[in-house]
Amino acid sequence: MGKLRVWWIRYKVPFLVMVFMIIVLIAMLVSMMFVESFYRILMIAQIPQQIFFTVVSAAIFAYVYVWVFSGGFASFKKGRIKAQNLQIKFRDVIGLEDSKREAWEVVQLLKDRARLKQVGGKIIKGVLMVGPPGCGKTLLAKAIASESGIPLINMAGSEFVEIFVGVGASRVRKLFQEARLQAIEHGACLVFIDEIEVIGRGRTHSFMGSGEETNSTQNQLLVEMDGLKDSHENIVVIGATNADLSVMDAALLRPGRFDRKIHIDRPNLHDREKLFQYYLSKIKYDPQISVPRLARKAVYKSPADIENIIKEAALIATRKDRDQIQFSDLSEAMDRIDLGMERKLTMSDYERRLTAYHESGHLVTLYFMHPTDDVFKASIISRGGALGVVHHHPREEYFTEDRNKLLADIKVSIAGYVAEKIKFGVTSSGVASDFQHATRLANLMVWNFGMGGDGLIGDFTQFQNPRQGADMLSGELKSSLNAQFNQIMKSCLADVEAILKREWEILEIFVEELVKKGELDYDEIEEIFRRHGKARMFPGRSENTPGS
Repeated sequence: MGKLRVWWIRYKVPFLVMVFMIIVLIAMLVSMMFVESFYRILMIAQIPQQIFFTVVSAAIFAYVYVWVFSGGFASFKKGRIKAQNLQIKFRDVIGLEDSKREAWEVVQLLKDRARLKQVGGKIIKGVLMVGPPGCGKTLLAKAIASESGIPLINMAGSEFVEIFVGVGASRVRKLFQEARLQAIEHGACLVFIDEIEVIGRGRTHSFMGSGEETNSTQNQLLVEMDGLKDSHENIVVIGATNADLSVMDAALLRPGRFDRKIHIDRPNLHDREKLFQYYLSKIKYDPQISVPRLARKAVYKSPADIENIIKEAALIATRKDRDQIQFSDLSEAMDRIDLGMERKLTMSDYERRLTAYHESGHLVTLYFMHPTDDVFKASIISRGGALGVVHHHPREEYFTEDRNKLLADIKVSIAGYVAEKIKFGVTSSGVASDFQHATRLANLMVWNFGMGGDGLIGDFTQFQNPRQGADMLSGELKSSLNAQFNQIMKSCLADVEAILKREWEILEIFVEELVKKGELDYDEIEEIFRRHGKARMFPGRSENTPGS
């Protein structure tokens, strides 16, 4: 009965038009029986001409309608909305255990709607998935639809936006019209809108009172979602966004629209191991590869990043005529993705050694003075826009930074400058990006985080508004804050000079190794320090340390 009702709603207009045309044709044939033969022949002779002009007029009308009112034929094609019946289960979504637990509640509500009605409750109408890109929001939405056994209509926020006024609102109406038909036929329907911030950001209005095109699209979305609570169809709207919730319109986030928010974060160590095992299982790889070590090296990587690493490693192994991926291919893939492609630059011996001292200064300072990070690679091979790099990662996930960590970051940043100055007496322009990073961190510590050390705490940037020309800070307070900033930089500089002069012998060893090999990996760096009996000032060696 539901399918018949859906068929009638979809095709009643063309069906009634066809019936009307048949009735008109029959009436014409009947009327011709009562006309004299001469006029009957004349009418029959004019029928082809009338059909031709009718078809031409209809074609002109359709052309004008499509281009003027619907935004062109491409837009007309986009308006065709199709529902999907998917076969993606929760077991296919690797990791995301907390997010899957919340999503499973949505599945249970969709599958057990009768019991919910007995209690007197109402099914949620909207779920907003929030998290970084590439972490599985779209896959989780498909899994919800598949586990619930209901169709999914999938659209992106950009598909609603056109230069033609009213097209976005029209597509929203078409979307929910199709969703209602699917809900009638299947008992429920899921609507998934990816990148919803495109149409869901805070509404704006011009000084003349008019609004942007996205305003009318969002208004229509608000109306449709608000109208769902009074309808008998079970429609749940799932939105996904990478943006901060502060950019979203408050009307979309209120109860009754997006009732529930599911936060999807980057995978932890255990989840990264599962992801590497899953993607490696799809290719041929060396069984000696340590998956836990890979997972520890990929801190803060998303599932999409991990998949990309495996794909890039497969390409590297193919170019080297190997039948299976080795650990070196995976390491090279990470370097290529994070640091960029190698560039063959012809540098003078002086410039090459200058770069080696610069990077060795970073390396030694990082090893001895950083409380959370390990050196993963040191290189004087040009990648991207840099002549060299010291690549480092935290030993495990950290979600906040304390004063010791920020000070260590500043020290590591200026260590290249210090090493150049100690060895050559002059420094190079290669310290520019290091200084930018160091001064930004020191400025944040003093002006934003209350870490200056002289008892001044608070976010002092709140008293300055360059756009409005407002500045409520006194000159004396600014001088005190700037003095704290200079004190942090001078203190870090003194600490770095002391550690590099004390460990200059090991620094020279790394310089010679970099000049000879071009780059050093984690294991080689650790071996050199171990061979010369050097230990960290901040051991912090946990079981999550790469290579342990």
